[in-house]
Amino acid sequence: MALSVFDLFSIGIGPSSSHTVGPMRAAATFRASLPNDATRVTADLFGSLGATGHGHGTPGAVVLGLLGELPETVDPRLGAERVARARETGLLDVGHEIAFSMDDDITLHRRRELPLHSNGMIFRAYTGDEMVQERTFYSVGGGFVVDGAADGDARVVQDTTAVSHRFHTGDELLALCESTGKSISRIALENELSWRSEDEVRAGLLRIWAVMQECVQAGIATEGYLPGGLKVRRRAPELAAKLAVEGDSTDPMRGMDWVTLFALAVNEENASGGRVVTAPTNGAAGIIPAVLHYYARFVPGASDDGVVRFLLTAGAVGMIFKETASISGAEVGCQGEVGSACSMAAASMAAVMGGTPQQIENAAEIGMEHNLGLTCDPVGGLVQIPCIERNAIASVKAIAAARTALRGDGRHIVSLDKVIKTMRETGADMKVKYKETARGGLAVNVIEC
Repeated sequence: MALSVFDLFSIGIGPSSSHTVGPMRAAATFRASLPNDATRVTADLFGSLGATGHGHGTPGAVVLGLLGELPETVDPRLGAERVARARETGLLDVGHEIAFSMDDDITLHRRRELPLHSNGMIFRAYTGDEMVQERTFYSVGGGFVVDGAADGDARVVQDTTAVSHRFHTGDELLALCESTGKSISRIALENELSWRSEDEVRAGLLRIWAVMQECVQAGIATEGYLPGGLKVRRRAPELAAKLAVEGDSTDPMRGMDWVTLFALAVNEENASGGRVVTAPTNGAAGIIPAVLHYYARFVPGASDDGVVRFLLTAGAVGMIFKETASISGAEVGCQGEVGSACSMAAASMAAVMGGTPQQIENAAEIGMEHNLGLTCDPVGGLVQIPCIERNAIASVKAIAAARTALRGDGRHIVSLDKVIKTMRETGADMKVKYKETARGGLAVNVIEC
C-alpha cells in the first residue's frame, strides 16, 4: 500500500474531514453509480457520524455529494445555498431530478455502528418501492473513504503503486536515511515521483501552502460569531489587530502569539465551513499551517524550498501514523488528530531548522508523546470547543518539541514507533464516549454548567 503526501494534504471545506469531506466524497461516488431510473435515494449514518453529524455538517455534505459536488472544488457559500434549496424544494438533482427529504431520507443512528469503523454510511437507491442499489462506505479520517465492499484494511484506501523507498515505520524510515544518505524530505520526494514529476510535486505543495495562507487571511478578516448555537466569538481578527499595533514590542515570547493567531484563524474558518487544507484532518487543520507560518515569518532564510521540505517531511511522518495507527478522532480520540498533526509539525520544523533524521524523528516522538490520551469531546458536536484552542496550544507545543530535539543529538529512549503504538493501544482502551460522540468530557460538563 502506497500513500502520497497529497493524500495527507488535500484542499476541502470545514468543519470536519471525516464528517464533512469524507461523506461528501462517498455520496459523490454513490451518485456516479446511480441507475438512470432511480426515483429515491437514502443515506444512513452510523457511529460518530450519527452522534455528531448535525454539528459537523454531515447531512449537508451528503446532499452536496449527491448533487455532484466535491470537497476540492465546491464553493462553501454556494454549497450552503444549494443545500438550503434542496431542503426547501424537496428536490434533488442526481443527474435527473428526484424527490428528496433531508429529514426523512437521511437517518442518523446515534448509537449504532457498522463493523469495520465507527464512521460508517449506507447509501441506497430505489426505483419505486424496489431497492436497486446499496453501497457501504467508511470515512476513516483525513477525508479518506473506504468502500465497504473492498478487501483489506478499513483504515486506508489501497494503492499498489510501486515507490522508490517503501517504509511503514519510523525505524524503517531512519534506516532508509542511513543506507542512502538522504534526508527524510528527499526520501518522500523520490516516492512522490511515482505519481508526478518533481516540478508537479513542488507546484502542488506550494499550492497547498497558498491555500493555507489564504485560509489564515480569511480567518483574520472575518469577524462575528461561529455558526451552531454556542455563540463562539471569532478571536483571530481582534488578536491580529492587537499584534499589528505592537510592532515594536520587545516581548521575547511574542512570536508565540503569532502562532496562536495563525492557528485560531484557520480553525475558525474550518468551524464556519470555509476552505481549509486537511492536514492531516480538519479538526487539526490549524497546526501545520500555524507552524509553517511561524517558519516563514520568524526563521531567517525561510524560502519556498523550505516550505516544500517542510510539507514533504510532514507527509512522511503522517504516513506512518496513517498506516500503523489512525488519524481518526472517532477511532482513537483527538490524540489521533491533534497529536498526529503536532508530531508532523514538530518533525517538519526540526527539518527546516537543519535537524538530522534522528533529531527529526525525536521531534516527532516528543510531539506525539505529550498528546497521548487526548480525548475527542466536542461541545455540542461542533468543531469549536475545545478544538480551536487545542490547535493553537498544539502548534506552540510542536515548535517547543522541535527546539527540544534540536538541542539534543537524536538519541532518546522512546522511539516514534513506540509512541505511535502506545497511541493506538490507548485509543483502543478509550471509552467510546470520548471518541467524537459528544457524550463525554467537556461535551457534557460544559453544558451542565
